[in-house]
Amino acid sequence: MESKARKIAIHIRTPKKVVETHAHKKARVHRHSHEHDTERAHAKAVREKEEAQERERILAETARLQEEERALEEQIRLDQERAHAHARAMEERRLREEEAARAHEEEERAKLRELQQRAQALLSRKPHHIPVTLSVVTPPPPPAPLGHAEAMVPAKLVVPKKPVVVEGIPVSSLSVAYFSMEMGLASALPTYAGGLGILAGDTMRSLADLKIDAMGISLLYRKGYFAQRFDASGWQIEDDEHFDPISTLVLLPHIVHIHLEGRVVHVRAWLHKVVGVTGHVVPVIFLDTDLAQNIPEDRTITARLYAGDRRMRLMQEAVLGIAGIKMLQAIGATNVQKFHMNEGHAALLTLELYRAYRACEDPVREVRQRAVFTTHTPIAAGHDRFTRALVDSVLPEYIPAELHTQIFDQGDLNMTHLGMMFSSYVNGVAKRHGEVTRELFPGYHIESITNGVHAGTWVAPPLARLYDRYIPDWRTDAYHLRYAYTIPPEELWQAHQEAKVRMIEAIRERLPEVTLDPQVFTIGFARRATSYKRGNMLFADIERLKHIAAKFGGIQVVYAGKAHPEDREGKLMMQHIIRSMHDVLGSSVRAVYVPNYDMELAGHLVAGCDMWLNTPLRPLEASGTSGMKAALNGVPQCSTLDGWWIEGHIEHVTGWSIGPHPEVSKESTEGEDVHDLYTKLEYLILPLFTTDRYGWMTRMRSAIAINGSFFNTQRMVEQYVLGAYFK
Repeated sequence: MESKARKIAIHIRTPKKVVETHAHKKARVHRHSHEHDTERAHAKAVREKEEAQERERILAETARLQEEERALEEQIRLDQERAHAHARAMEERRLREEEAARAHEEEERAKLRELQQRAQALLSRKPHHIPVTLSVVTPPPPPAPLGHAEAMVPAKLVVPKKPVVVEGIPVSSLSVAYFSMEMGLASALPTYAGGLGILAGDTMRSLADLKIDAMGISLLYRKGYFAQRFDASGWQIEDDEHFDPISTLVLLPHIVHIHLEGRVVHVRAWLHKVVGVTGHVVPVIFLDTDLAQNIPEDRTITARLYAGDRRMRLMQEAVLGIAGIKMLQAIGATNVQKFHMNEGHAALLTLELYRAYRACEDPVREVRQRAVFTTHTPIAAGHDRFTRALVDSVLPEYIPAELHTQIFDQGDLNMTHLGMMFSSYVNGVAKRHGEVTRELFPGYHIESITNGVHAGTWVAPPLARLYDRYIPDWRTDAYHLRYAYTIPPEELWQAHQEAKVRMIEAIRERLPEVTLDPQVFTIGFARRATSYKRGNMLFADIERLKHIAAKFGGIQVVYAGKAHPEDREGKLMMQHIIRSMHDVLGSSVRAVYVPNYDMELAGHLVAGCDMWLNTPLRPLEASGTSGMKAALNGVPQCSTLDGWWIEGHIEHVTGWSIGPHPEVSKESTEGEDVHDLYTKLEYLILPLFTTDRYGWMTRMRSAIAINGSFFNTQRMVEQYVLGAYFK
């Protein structure tokens, strides 16, 4: 009986233990789930708090910038009032001076008439009544070929008694000669590769606008730089261009010769006239070795820009510098007072000038008084160097023995060193670049003149018509672009949209399969494709780029630019960009790389994009000018703080910076720059463009008024004239 009762008790207790065990497990699972939910809730709260803080920071920063903008607009308004008052005073002064000049001119004419009457009275007398003796004045002999000491005097080249006129141009009165390896005057003239040549062309145009008696000297490239296309993988293919100068340029009858490797090489010149806004003409001559008198190899010296090995490069630079000086003498441009070398390619001209002044007491001083040197390269490896053996082989007659120790730098001929050594004025092309150059070349006094662009060339037609209405004097005086704040925002936006449509149509002509929308925010990036430009930065995080684009209704990206045929890293970067563009197909990002970048395409892009992007690795950007062209058209820039942008950047007013200021960090950090670019696109730039159109148009007007009015070649040339040419 007891045994049976015990069994019943065991039977009853066993399920109870099992039930207690299940309850325990259930409680434990519930507890863990609750803890996990708590952790997730905490993480969400932290994240929301951080996002709220970030929004508050951005709002605070935006409020601060808006306040700064209001203060800036007030300051600009006051500046405009002062400028108007100054303009009125200057106009009154001009009228007074004109009146005084007319009175003085009338007085001089009266004196001249009196002298003529007296002279006529004397001449009417008989010879024995003339109380003076007459002597025969022998006119000076014609100028001897440059290189003969008797053809030169310490003060200047021999000036012909009778003015020398070539194709209607009084070349004997020219006072400045500007030498550049490339010269960008028009898309139809394939005599440029990139920024250096475009700057040279813009300089010629502003010299003409300012009525400076100057001449440009460059080389004629019948095969140009190269025509660019891409294969299916995105790899750049280079094709020859074909240029016949006879239909565009004027062949001059003058021929000079130089000696290369002991051979006589004949050089002729083709003339192009650059006409300024007032009709003043600046001649540009292109030197050409494609003559029947030369052997086949020498006929190709000037065939292609930046082509061949070091030997061919040295020969090209000898033609530019040495034959260029000889050609000036041949055509009668013998009163040149300043010889401006745009980069070291033309530095051999200093040796030809030295040979001409060799008989003087201090020939180096004579050359230095006349030479101006501009460097564009912020890294030591970018400066042209030629070995002593190569120089002795190619130019045995042109290196003065007494200068060997001065000319050769560590056994090489450094063209930048040569140009600086013989120049009284040396400059970099931006404030920051001047500092970098002084570090690279200690011992030289190096100034800085920040580059510019020619306003009349780079303002798109829709914007130009708008400026003509509201800023009528902008073509003759780019400083008047300060008054861009008087342009009604709606009219500025309409003109911009017209430029955007023109850009889209131009791209469609080159790439019929590409369709872009003028209503979608469009980023432009166009420049020489080389690794330090970091053109692939925008595609560093494709998923985030697509997320940002989807958030704001889409982004369009337009790229263009060529890599040097020997720059493998630049070609690989372009290929990576094109492949990244394929990766975003089907998303809210539309991207296109337009081939064969030239002046015509550049004019469309800098005016038609909504924002200009520039991402150079600091401190490797000497100046950069594409963003200046964009600013002239009211397109704000987003860029790393290097080159000209350090001077032109006002955050959230003229554009936006990428990464820290150089005072905080001298060199770029890739990750930090990428994060900053995406963050500003998402939280500052695109919200402004999509939700505050008036605010965006205010930035457009600021880009024109603040940067367009200053970063132009009118201001740049004026600085050269006052600081380097005629000081």
